[in-house]
Amino acid sequence: MGSFFSYAVIAAGFGIGIAAFGTGIGQGLAVKSSVEGIARNPEASGKITVTMLIGLAMIESLCIYALVVALIILYAYPMTKPIAAALGFKI
Repeated sequence: MGSFFSYAVIAAGFGIGIAAFGTGIGQGLAVKSSVEGIARNPEASGKITVTMLIGLAMIESLCIYALVVALIILYAYPMTKPIAAALGFKI
């Protein structure tokens, strides 16, 4: 059985990987929709571009939050002793 910290590293890696995958899919769909909107109505390209950039910033913030949580798991070790004791690990 591995150590508690090795499982924490694996969990942090999976968390940031899943967040990055979801962010990439979301940003791709957002850009696709905005390009289609600009192609249909070129006069509205300024408003569509501004709205797209704000939306992309919101989507990217979710990945940044996942990165912060992963870094907290890796370096701050919150609730390490109670969780490890509940799972039967010795620290």
